[in-house]
Amino acid sequence: METETDRKKILRCALAPLPNISRRDYPIIVHSHLGWDWVWQRPQQFLSRLSKKHRILFVEGPFPSESVLEPQVTLREVPAHPNITVLQTPFPASRWHEGDWVDAERLRLVRSVLAGPLGAEFSQPVQWFYDPMAVRAFAGQMDEIALVYDCMDELSQFKGAPPELVKRERQLLALADVVFAGGPKIHRAKAPYHSNCHAYGCGVDERHFGQARNGSAVTPGDIAHLKGPVLGFFGVVDERMDYELIARLADADSSWQIVIVGPHTKIEDVALPQRPNLHWLGGRNYTQLPHYASRFNVCLMPFALNAATEFINPTKALEYMATGRPVVSSAIEDVVLQFNQVVAVAYSHGDFIKLCRRALQVPDPARLQRGIELARKNSWETIVKNLEWHIDEVLAARKAQAEGDAA
Repeated sequence: METETDRKKILRCALAPLPNISRRDYPIIVHSHLGWDWVWQRPQQFLSRLSKKHRILFVEGPFPSESVLEPQVTLREVPAHPNITVLQTPFPASRWHEGDWVDAERLRLVRSVLAGPLGAEFSQPVQWFYDPMAVRAFAGQMDEIALVYDCMDELSQFKGAPPELVKRERQLLALADVVFAGGPKIHRAKAPYHSNCHAYGCGVDERHFGQARNGSAVTPGDIAHLKGPVLGFFGVVDERMDYELIARLADADSSWQIVIVGPHTKIEDVALPQRPNLHWLGGRNYTQLPHYASRFNVCLMPFALNAATEFINPTKALEYMATGRPVVSSAIEDVVLQFNQVVAVAYSHGDFIKLCRRALQVPDPARLQRGIELARKNSWETIVKNLEWHIDEVLAARKAQAEGDAA
């Protein structure tokens, strides 16, 4: 019976030959379950910076569509990042359940694109996975010089996760050359499956979010009229949020304005609690977030403690700190492990409300300054340099091994 180790040996035989293993300007083909135009978070933060040195093809995971009869492919450039090309592939919904066919078509479509002029720019790439479901279609198929798995979430515990996801992630862990884990807890979960696994939580663009505290931000018109303290959240509105807690926050004090900024997914609007002082604003562009935060008196992380949040490492924690506002959070494990000297952590709904009230009534300048300093020390640029170093280490090891085999 063929084992994962056997498959990895076979894959290694298919990887790029020795002469280009040591290149430092390698192109990167990314396989992502998130769209490039979705909430600006870890993939975009990493890849926009990597694109300064590397050509990047960002392959969005396929999605079922009732309007197409055959799989289609579209390409577009990213104006702000000219070294990035985004590839999208709508699939006919009628065949979405045919897993082997979907895998084969995913590979065919990408190969068809690379058979054209774009292919010369992606010779012997590094393949970078966010989406474990892509492993069967693409691992060992792109003449890649290395496989990277950036594990930012425990996707198998999210609502609507494919049943096959756990098995495919194990395959990806077996084949990857290096694994980046999105926080301390998820690192502990993945490290037993990979000897070259490294914990890198989220970074922050401190200068961008610092606009909220340096006077350069302008309060957006849709909240400028609000009277009283604003307790605010920005991020994705989905099954990870504690909607009962949000309702109780709004009920705790009618003078508090609860502002929720972010797109809704995997939850019906009718499930969102409604109160006169509770404002669901929907999604906003990343560039606007510091302007909203400039009106926040307290930044909120009102997460439910459930399977979907068990391994999360919220990007917004450091972003909130950079705004210079107090932060109150549910007891997410990575938040407790990393930020308990800055973030006020609540272990119950009543505790969360009390901590918000305290943050409004008794400011703690020392805690806020610790948060600003922590944000300054955790830049995305620093993390990206470390990620590149690990990839260089992989390529150097492969080169040394190939040279030894040739001797």
